[in-house]
Amino acid sequence: MYFILAILFVPGVIYGLLMLRYGSGWTGLAPFTPLIPTSGTTKVTVIIPARDEEDNLPVLLQALKDQHYPMHLFEVIVIDDFSADNTAAVVTDFPASNVRLLQLSRYLSAEQRLNSYKKKAIEMAVEQARGDLIMTTDADCVMGPLWISTMVQYYEMYRPKFIAAPVSFYKENNFFKKLQSLDFMTMQGITGALAALKSGTMCNGANLAYERKVFYEVGGFKGIDDIASGDDMLLMFKIYKQYPQGVLYLKNDDAIVRTLPVDTFNGFMHQRIRWSSKADKYEDRRLTWVLALVYFWNVALLFMTIVAVILPEWRPWLGIFLLYKITVEYYFLIPVARFFRKTDLLFWFIPGQLFHIPYIVVAGWLGKFGSYQWKGRKVK
Repeated sequence: MYFILAILFVPGVIYGLLMLRYGSGWTGLAPFTPLIPTSGTTKVTVIIPARDEEDNLPVLLQALKDQHYPMHLFEVIVIDDFSADNTAAVVTDFPASNVRLLQLSRYLSAEQRLNSYKKKAIEMAVEQARGDLIMTTDADCVMGPLWISTMVQYYEMYRPKFIAAPVSFYKENNFFKKLQSLDFMTMQGITGALAALKSGTMCNGANLAYERKVFYEVGGFKGIDDIASGDDMLLMFKIYKQYPQGVLYLKNDDAIVRTLPVDTFNGFMHQRIRWSSKADKYEDRRLTWVLALVYFWNVALLFMTIVAVILPEWRPWLGIFLLYKITVEYYFLIPVARFFRKTDLLFWFIPGQLFHIPYIVVAGWLGKFGSYQWKGRKVK
């Protein structure tokens, strides 16, 4: 028993040190304060891939119309990915002269099979973009009126090649969605911490910006276009390899993009399996090792839980390990929750462990050996 505990103790210690380091990285990441909220001269193209998003797009397009950035300096390109609803009509009927619609169906046949339609959609939009700075978001997102101007000011001040920016869930109206929000907020905090510590590259495609010219300098999605996911992090690392000092994280409340949690458990698992499916595709081995550590630490905790059900003498040790995990993660999450103004969600953190540990293990396994559904398509 003690020999096994000693083996399980090792990843736990490393995990704890890692979370303490991430906590230091996040708190040490200085918030960006724009000098003049509505200034900027950079031409911007906002790219939005969309598939069956007629319900979500009106809110997003209105948020973009309300931006405090000169309309003649930014455009919005929505790429309709073979939608079966009124997505295209929502875009074409929207009352804004700087909103354009592209349709994959005009460039690809319905019989063609791609492993990443989203990368193809973004690639097509970049080709037709008029902006020097590409910003990407998702169709189920919304943002405040200073989103573009904040991103532009950050770009014009520091001239990064790639900007990762914060994403948060909203409308968490039940326990399941609160747990998703906590989990996602943890990932967002690690994203910022990695950027501050220069120890990895993470981002989310719902809130990115990069130079149009650098997209072509690194070959766009060439070499990663056969991977179903990764239009964000895999591209980020391609740019990082060429410009290690040119990849930055923008920590600012006005730069936050808000997105919706998944409604069903089945949809949630397919989403997380999709995210974990690219774990072994990262060239950034620093991130690969971290993901492996997190995975095996949760496997160890799940193993201890199963054993403790059978062998009562394991239960005190399981309690100690779980208390340790909760403590180091809580230390990390408090300042992150303050930034996102979600400290109320911390109440659900402890009961959420019953959900968090098994899902990490299952999603990680199926991401490597299983398949998932995304936007009505089955992907291996």
